[in-house]
Order: sequence, then C-alpha cells, then structure tokens
Amino acid sequence: MTIHVLVLCTHNSARSVLAEAMLNHWAARLGRDVRAHSAGSAPAGRVNPFALEVLAGAGIDTAGLHSKSWDAFAQPGAPPLSIVITVCDSAAAETCPVFIGAGDAQPVRVHWGYPDPSQAEGGDTGRRRAFELTRQALGYRMLQLLALPLERMDRDALGESLAAIARS
Repeated sequence: MTIHVLVLCTHNSARSVLAEAMLNHWAARLGRDVRAHSAGSAPAGRVNPFALEVLAGAGIDTAGLHSKSWDAFAQPGAPPLSIVITVCDSAAAETCPVFIGAGDAQPVRVHWGYPDPSQAEGGDTGRRRAFELTRQALGYRMLQLLALPLERMDRDALGESLAAIARS
C-alpha cells in the first residue's frame, strides 16, 4: 500500500515543492512505495523558478510540479494521507482542513521548519544558494523519513520518529 505524504507551505511555490520533489526522487531511487504531494493554503499559482533551477541542477525531475491548494487533499477521492509535514512557520500555525488518512484515520502531523529561501539576501546569487541549501536539507530529512519502517509503524511510533527527525 502506497504511503502518501503531503508537504504544506502557505504559497506552495518553494519549500513544499522542493520537499515533494526530493521525497519522490529518493523514494523512487530506493524502491519505496511512498508518494509525496505538496500544497498550500494560499497557493502562488506558480513554482518559484529558483526551486525548479536547483532541482534540475541536481538531476531531480520537475515534470508535473505545480502550485496547488490544500483543499484538493481534503476532498473525496484524494489520496489517503499517512503524513502531513509543514515546512513553513505560517502554514504550521494555520488551521488546516481535515485530511483523511488510510482507514479514515487522521494523518500524523509534524513541523519541519525552514527559512524562506526566496527571502534570502544577496540578490539572485544569494537566493540560488539559499534554495540549494534548502533543497539539500530537505533531501536529507526525506532520506531519514525513508529509512523508517513506515509500513510497520503505528501512529505513535511514527509521530515520535518524525519529531526526532525534526530535531536532527
């Protein structure tokens, strides 16, 4: 059974998209049945070009990445979510819609906060560097997530493990 992970950030244009792409990349490379999605409460309508640039530069597929509303994941027929990860502080503080997980259980939620790379100082050079560092940091955490025995973990153990990753 596929494990669906939703990554949230308010505008769904940078951090959440980087996380979605990195998790899907590593899951495919490692042969794990994990599928990442991303969304936001106020989607920008486009993915930040620097996010696409650093992903492509790292050999990560960017096809199909787009900015979308989290409402799509609260509708009937949406993938059954196992995990919801917020990657920006504003999304973590917002009241999320009710997401449905497998067996109608609520997905496990965790916050892995990252500064907004689009706000980095130093012009385009500084922003490119911030996007690349954010991509690397998210990739590392996604590898940690994929190292977990997700298929065999109960909600409490999963929540504890995801919180431990947040502290790493």
